[in-house]
Amino acid sequence: MAKSKSAYICSECGYESPKWYGKCPGCGEWNTMNEEMVAPVSKSAEAAIKRNTSYSTPLRLQEITTADEFRYKTGIGELDNVLGGGIVKGSLVLIGGDPGIGKSTILLQVCKNLGDKINILYVSGEESRRQIKLRADRLGVENEMLVMTETDIEIITEQIKTIRPELVIIDSIQTMNLTSLNSSPGSVTQVRECTNVLMRIAKALEIPVIVVGHVNKDGAIAGPKVLEHIVDAVLYFEGDRQLTYRILRAVKNRFGSTNEIGVFEMTYKGLEEVVNPSLMLLSGRPRGVSGTCVACTMEGSRPILAEVQALATNSGYGTARRMATGFDYNRMNLLIAVLEKKGGFYFAGADTYVNVVGGFKLDERAVDLCVALSLVSSLKDFPIPDDVIAFGEIGLAGEIRSVSQAEKRINEASRLGFKKCLLPYFNLKNLSKENFGDIELIAVRSVREAVKIISSK
Repeated sequence: MAKSKSAYICSECGYESPKWYGKCPGCGEWNTMNEEMVAPVSKSAEAAIKRNTSYSTPLRLQEITTADEFRYKTGIGELDNVLGGGIVKGSLVLIGGDPGIGKSTILLQVCKNLGDKINILYVSGEESRRQIKLRADRLGVENEMLVMTETDIEIITEQIKTIRPELVIIDSIQTMNLTSLNSSPGSVTQVRECTNVLMRIAKALEIPVIVVGHVNKDGAIAGPKVLEHIVDAVLYFEGDRQLTYRILRAVKNRFGSTNEIGVFEMTYKGLEEVVNPSLMLLSGRPRGVSGTCVACTMEGSRPILAEVQALATNSGYGTARRMATGFDYNRMNLLIAVLEKKGGFYFAGADTYVNVVGGFKLDERAVDLCVALSLVSSLKDFPIPDDVIAFGEIGLAGEIRSVSQAEKRINEASRLGFKKCLLPYFNLKNLSKENFGDIELIAVRSVREAVKIISSK
């Protein structure tokens, strides 16, 4: 029997070392070396991996055709949009997110929509058949999908080869194990090898496989970082479990754009699509109060309006406190520094908070102007008019820089009833005011000019 030994494996790149390092020699990341009990791969383990692996023969490029490329439409428009048009045959898709965010729910809804058209194998390593049946009944799943509760990847692959389903769902990859490997389920070695087996069988048999992945306390998918490199698409569920809205975002997609998002609302009957996220994010917006402004951000090809709230109040301590929710904390500090240096608005003695309403996350530079106006509005306690929208990137010199797709942003704001739009001067030079109806376009060159205009409205 092979003798087990202790080794340290990097969760980011898979680098193995007999001793611990604070910084991984392979990828340079800090605090990623985790201790694992490993053993030399025995002949039985090698045979098991080969047994569950299919091999292909080389073809000339001219002999390969894409005419038969096919995508399964899930029946959920927001999910199809994020996937780039549907589930591609032979693809391996990884879905991650916090516990209870809706990963298993949306997959059962996919089974509900596709179960009458194709043969589906649903494999769960976490729940019993009865638990899956109870959730399926609640969601109205009444088709002939196949359910299997198993954690041994060898048994699962044998069933896939025998049944030849047209879609396989694995919930979750952290519970799967290759029994011939001497490590526990969820370890770096097990997750990597089990994913490799699923990837090979998906490509060889052209069966799409959807894999659920758990996340760690930092929000990244648990297991080795190489897991995200193996799969074809990585989807993340975002949102606060205390709120009903969920955002599905693609961070990797070999078959479509990574800029698209899907917005859902969690209900008793499952996840329902939110066709107009802007109305959802602006619902319940207060009127005539300071510290609130509306931004327009682009998520792929879709313009989305979101409310940004800021609060600046006198600090009761020697050091002022700052906090950002839904917006980058370091970017907020940078904007405050620009406002102090170039605008003359001082936040040194004020506790400062920024929040994006609805659990939405804004990571586009075009929302800089909106955040800055919200901060100054709260600091000076003057309300920004309710019919005003603002977008533009702020540079370190306090200038307002142009952003992309300004026309789409303005059209979305006009459609939702906004009457005034603050935008970068260089964007307005390339636009025709006649194309946007009744909305008034106000070009600004600097953050000081923007504050002066908005405070006089």
